[in-house]
Amino acid sequence: MSRIDESKDFIPVRIAVLTVSDSRGLSEDRSGDTLVQRLLDAGHVLADRRILPDERAEISTQLRAWCKDSGIDVVISTGGTGLTGRDVTVEAHRDVYEKEIDAFGTVFTIVSMQKIGTSAVQSRATGGVAKGTYLFALPGSPGACKDAWDEILSKQLDFRHRPCNFVEILPRLAEHQRRK
Repeated sequence: MSRIDESKDFIPVRIAVLTVSDSRGLSEDRSGDTLVQRLLDAGHVLADRRILPDERAEISTQLRAWCKDSGIDVVISTGGTGLTGRDVTVEAHRDVYEKEIDAFGTVFTIVSMQKIGTSAVQSRATGGVAKGTYLFALPGSPGACKDAWDEILSKQLDFRHRPCNFVEILPRLAEHQRRK
């Protein structure tokens, strides 16, 4: 089973939060607020925060910019993962990914099933890696952000989490780019 190895030091990661919405501003961004509060409470660093409309090109441009920023280790977006015509966040993420973390969506669905039953099939949560940066796309509800953080990301973004975690392999994510 998973556990926290208290003999290891916590290593904070630098996280950017992107809310994708045609209608929300910062004052109405409860999902973004949920993520920011949780990552700060965990001891991580909020590296940047933005709100963008449901426009695939704008989203992927912002994701690429953050992946090039050495001050950002992880990007978490919220919103635009559903099935409607304006939901393009997943496609924008996949435009950027070098590798998809296939099991992230599966594990998120399992977590969601325990909370909302079969309605979980309507989410297309996804995760991937690009330029040595982790990227995660979550649904736009505060509950989904809470579930993803509490049940998956808080553990995988904690260096002390055993048997393994995303932080311990962070330095190796871009090693293929160094090979000549």
